[in-house]
Amino acid sequence: MNKLYTIVIAIAAFAGTALADTMTFEFKNPSFSGQGYSNHVLAIEQLQHQRKQALKDEEEAKQREAEREAANTTLAKFLNNVESRIYANISKQLVDNMFANDGSTSGTATIEGATIYWVKDTTADTITVQITEEDGTFTELIVPLTGFGF
Repeated sequence: MNKLYTIVIAIAAFAGTALADTMTFEFKNPSFSGQGYSNHVLAIEQLQHQRKQALKDEEEAKQREAEREAANTTLAKFLNNVESRIYANISKQLVDNMFANDGSTSGTATIEGATIYWVKDTTADTITVQITEEDGTFTELIVPLTGFGF
């Protein structure tokens, strides 16, 4: 009987500490639970956008690198130098004609679609140079013939 009392007392002592609650199952992923779903979708969209942008930036960088390599070849440098010298020679001839005292008072040249027109005004002692581009915009320079203090 003594044993029976011990068992009853032990059961009574543990009965107060044993608590139970209902078990509920919830998904942690917002795609299934719906809680925080909009933030989840926005985060995924942002990650996709960043990845696409990174790929686009990488492709543009490769293209710029290829262009730099193509412009940096010996042949490209040579052609660029020849072109610069040709344009320098043309501009020297144009300036020599403007300041020549051979009686010419105007001249015209066309380079890559732009028209360069100059007029020497001996009464005002100036040369007016007008550069008109293909789209109709123009730049006008007025150069004095005298008064240089070299």
